[in-house]
Amino acid sequence: MAILNGTELKVYSAGTTNLVAFAQNCTLNVNHSPREITNKESGGFKEILEGLRDFSIDVDGAYAWTNAAGVALTNGVDDTLETNVLNARQAVTFIFGDTATTSDVSYSGSGYITSVSMTGGTEDSATFSLSIEGTGVLTQAIQ
Repeated sequence: MAILNGTELKVYSAGTTNLVAFAQNCTLNVNHSPREITNKESGGFKEILEGLRDFSIDVDGAYAWTNAAGVALTNGVDDTLETNVLNARQAVTFIFGDTATTSDVSYSGSGYITSVSMTGGTEDSATFSLSIEGTGVLTQAIQ
């Protein structure tokens, strides 16, 4: 059994070549909210059926606006905030997983950024975190 290295899980925005810059952690959350159908014939036990599903992605990492060569980032948290929240409240498309390795599973979908935070402590690395709430279908693919 192969255990996945966490470094292989990456979040890409706007296609497979735009990796969210300096991300250190990412989490895909998938939920299922079943609907209750308990009735007088349920014998005192709760009964449920399928219901709505939803998903979200959380990303956090090092906050930077230039790369190691001093060139301005085009995929940093600043650009994401400006493009998808401040200037227009538009959905982001994303891929969660490793798109470079054969036989790896990835998940793709669309969602809206629901929160962005940037933190900087005295003499500490600045960090960011952002959350995306999914809309529509979450699709699983095998590369």
